[in-house]
Amino acid sequence: QVQLVESGGGLVQAGGSLRLSCAASGRTFSNYAMGWFRQAPGKERERVAGINKSGGVTTYADFVKGRFSISRDNAKNMLYLQMNSLKPEDTAVYYCAASAVVIPSSESPNSWGQGTQVTVSS
Repeated sequence: QVQLVESGGGLVQAGGSLRLSCAASGRTFSNYAMGWFRQAPGKERERVAGINKSGGVTTYADFVKGRFSISRDNAKNMLYLQMNSLKPEDTAVYYCAASAVVIPSSESPNSWGQGTQVTVSS
């Protein structure tokens, strides 16, 4: 399995920005479609954004469209999530996920990172 390590979380004021990173190792990164998910306290984990193996196809949840941007660098084995115009409701633990088959969803068999906390203050 591919190993994933997220970083870049933290505390930010509403309207601010953060860039999350996910470092992949152990397998050929370009063989995996990737995704960012989040889970807030008391809520189910939900997909935020996804990207295919080449980076040519991206998908976003409606609640982040126009604010977040997913990207990848296959040469560096890195996945990114640029988060702008952050809102208090974006507060959650953010996870990256990898799937060799499809852009990761909540139902697909994924490899997961350990998560990074994002807290947005009002």
